[in-house]
Amino acid sequence: MNNQYSMYDSGHGGQPVELVIFDCDGVLIDSEVISLSVIREMLQAFGIDIDEGYFTREFLGRSFSRVKDAAKRDFNVVLPDTFEHQYLQLLLSRFDTHLQPLEGIESIISELNIPYCVATSSHRERTNRALNATGLLTYFKDAIFTASQVQNGKPAPDLFLFAAEQHGVEPKNCLVIEDSLSGLRAGIAAGMQVWHFQGGSHMPTSMSNIVLPSGVSRVISHWSQFFTVHPELRINQIS
Repeated sequence: MNNQYSMYDSGHGGQPVELVIFDCDGVLIDSEVISLSVIREMLQAFGIDIDEGYFTREFLGRSFSRVKDAAKRDFNVVLPDTFEHQYLQLLLSRFDTHLQPLEGIESIISELNIPYCVATSSHRERTNRALNATGLLTYFKDAIFTASQVQNGKPAPDLFLFAAEQHGVEPKNCLVIEDSLSGLRAGIAAGMQVWHFQGGSHMPTSMSNIVLPSGVSRVISHWSQFFTVHPELRINQIS
């Protein structure tokens, strides 16, 4: 989006934001390119070769069970029960040496004057390790929610509704920030305000070929745009 942001009809009538719900991978941390590299490397050992488009379409923002289902459905390969553990260990080792936070996110988190949390499809171990590796774990502490805490993961709304309930905030007053289509659909299904974040390095150079779901209210490509949209959410805002 070339450091521009776009406005869509949110359908929320300018509802105030009382809770910001961040996705983790591709929103707080620039992890998806690492995930793609590791999963491609491991799948190739089973004769499966996927490209970035397949990864984005089938795996981005989904739980790991999606990988096993897709391998069976599209490639007629049954991955062993040890695959997930081996993938996680290799991924975490790469996180320790290669993972970076998204540029500008730390200043956003540190200057928010309302509650915020993480709601992710990833395992808690993976999320904690990733946030710790990037220096962001201290900001979230007990405000981390994962798909293991609800019956249905994204694109179902369960996880976002659970996070809102834990904070005592009405869904209409929550702002979800997501990079994946499944996450966007989950936020919309939850009746929340939804932004699409396109600042991760896994995103294509041009987003013109991606059709966003109806209900996405804004697109941003860099965290410097956040307080431009919501200056009232900033500590010691300049009047």
